[in-house]
Amino acid sequence: MAEPAEVQRPLTLEAYLEEEAQSPVRHELVRGFPRAMAGASRRHNLLVVALVAALFPRAREKGCRVHAETFKLKVAPDTVYYPDVMVVCGPPGENPFWEERPCLVLEVLSPSTEAQDRWEKMRAYLGLETLQAYLLLDPERKGLEGYFREGKGFSLRRYTGGRVPLPCLDTSLDLEALYSALG
Repeated sequence: MAEPAEVQRPLTLEAYLEEEAQSPVRHELVRGFPRAMAGASRRHNLLVVALVAALFPRAREKGCRVHAETFKLKVAPDTVYYPDVMVVCGPPGENPFWEERPCLVLEVLSPSTEAQDRWEKMRAYLGLETLQAYLLLDPERKGLEGYFREGKGFSLRRYTGGRVPLPCLDTSLDLEALYSALG
């Protein structure tokens, strides 16, 4: 006779944080269920490092914080992601393990996570009242898609070169300089 399947129950945020603190593998929490994260390619990592290097000086001037890959973004009581890069310009929240009010979120696309970044995470991020822009960078095509807040909604803009505005930092990102980090 077959064994019954184990019933999975959603984790509370507190249980997730306890498990995550002990785990050698990072997990995002999606509607209460942990999801293991894939490892990054060299191109992905180089692009994240280049983004942090480009954003950090201006963020510091403006009194903002830049977080990369290993810091959590809580988007709902039962959902926590690890964005590739996020910028937060308001005061820190009470919890030292996550942010909740970013003004800018950037994800570097990869074949294994592109669908999540374009649909699941996009819906969650665009629902954040403080978000001014959500940027998706493609290391293979060396382009960028950006969702920019306009009034009560967002508009999509695509870039294949030039400068991309970074609203909450009152500056722009030079795509050619950024992608030169990939060699």
